[in-house]
Amino acid sequence: QVQLVESGGGLVQAGGSLRLSCAGSGRALSLSAMAWFRQAPGKEREFVAAISWSGGTTAYADSVKGRFTCSRNNAKNTIYLQMNSLKPEDTAVYYCAAGRTGAVVGSMTRGNGIDSWGKGTLVTVSS
Repeated sequence: QVQLVESGGGLVQAGGSLRLSCAGSGRALSLSAMAWFRQAPGKEREFVAAISWSGGTTAYADSVKGRFTCSRNNAKNTIYLQMNSLKPEDTAVYYCAAGRTGAVVGSMTRGNGIDSWGKGTLVTVSS
């Protein structure tokens, strides 16, 4: 397994932006598709974005499409989630997830093929 640490969360007004980072250690993230999930208070964890090992393929939940961008820097063993035009309904704990070797973006969107989770970072969007 890889150890994942998220950072970059915080309090922001609606319409603002934040960039989350997820740094990995223990093995190279370049071997893995990666994803972001989130869990709002009282709700189940939901898929947000995923990215292939090369960064050439991405997928987004409909609720964030056009506002969020997932990217990665394999040399830094880090992935990112740029969040723009934030809405109060984006308030949640955001989790980074690493796929097992061979996992693809499609399976990651369904929460399958994941072998490591970070502990999460809280994003609060005020209205």
